[in-house]
Amino acid sequence: MESYYILVLIAGILVAFVLLVLIATDHNFFMGEIPPDVDQPAKLRLYLHMYTLMEVLAKILNHLCMMKEHTLIRLITDGLPACWDSQLSIKDLHFDGVPIRIYLPRRPSASKRRGVVFIHGGCGIFGSISSYERICRYIARKSDSVVVSVGYHLAPEHKYPAQTLECLTATEHFLKTAETYGVDPARIIVCGDSVGGTFTASVCQVLGQRTDIPKLRAQVLIYPFLQALNFNLPSHQKNAAVGFLTRERTVHFILKYLNKDCSLKEPILAGSHVPENINLKYRKWINPDLIPDVFKLGYKPPLPALFLPQVHEEVQEMFEPWFSPLLAEDAVICGLPDTCIVTCEHDVLRDEGLLYKKRLEDNNVHVTWHHVEKGFHSALGFFGYGIFSFPSSSTMMKHAVDFIKGY
Repeated sequence: MESYYILVLIAGILVAFVLLVLIATDHNFFMGEIPPDVDQPAKLRLYLHMYTLMEVLAKILNHLCMMKEHTLIRLITDGLPACWDSQLSIKDLHFDGVPIRIYLPRRPSASKRRGVVFIHGGCGIFGSISSYERICRYIARKSDSVVVSVGYHLAPEHKYPAQTLECLTATEHFLKTAETYGVDPARIIVCGDSVGGTFTASVCQVLGQRTDIPKLRAQVLIYPFLQALNFNLPSHQKNAAVGFLTRERTVHFILKYLNKDCSLKEPILAGSHVPENINLKYRKWINPDLIPDVFKLGYKPPLPALFLPQVHEEVQEMFEPWFSPLLAEDAVICGLPDTCIVTCEHDVLRDEGLLYKKRLEDNNVHVTWHHVEKGFHSALGFFGYGIFSFPSSSTMMKHAVDFIKGY
């Protein structure tokens, strides 16, 4: 044990040394792009500084073979434990082998409640039931719903598509057993943020085709990731360097999630992984021309990318609707339930939400859309921490809860 602490101390000294070198040689090291109109820019910059330090420490510990890079980030992003909640009964269970945490309002109800399946974000690599504890408690209290938080197993230890399959399994189990928890099976909503929005979209696409179980009532997608074909949409250009999710970091995490070589990042960013026939096939759905003009200020169409077959072969998963729900056929889309989509202005994934909104509306799916002007990707993760949170975090939660209460 003593040797472990000595190694940690050495790692801390190395971090301090590396930071001094970086700051001395590059004064922009801590100067990640912070738009002046983003939510509380000074606070956001402070958090980005802290995240940068955490990434440096994680890389050093990984290099020293002390700890995997993603392990430290998981520990730190798990959040602080929440206090006891007198309004909710909270239980840890398993739905067909999938870990879940269920939040049941203690107050008696005259009728069956609605149910909410919550699927957390974190690139499929980070995040947990614990890190979204405050969010799930808030949804359960404010909407008087039974909330099921899905603790799907993370990559890279559990390979894609294990995460989607576990979310599907947990949701299907809840639909079949809803009445056991005082829930009306006809009033179940699935909700997720970031990659949790990806899994939510995929679960709803699959279950929308099923006739042997109750239909999902609605879905809530909060700044979802929905496609991996085009990383040069207007929001990718506008918010390329905005924290926490930069354009490069998006593809980096995709490759980490799929357990691929991160050297593929640059050709994928350029679009070299997509053959011309696939570009033509999906241009009707993934196209800057479909983005409203108000969101395209300053946009410059990229130069055509040189197709690299070897890169394409390495990342076949990116073209599956389970990974890129925007690629699902119209026959699948038209079977989706009512949908709430929340987008943020300062988010590389903004346009994916806009494109999905259009697809759903074109297929006569009812869509409620909220755009958070000052919002940024990952803002929801700060919800529930008082002065350490952001106004946009509360705005997103209010939009989601208000929509849920309508069902």
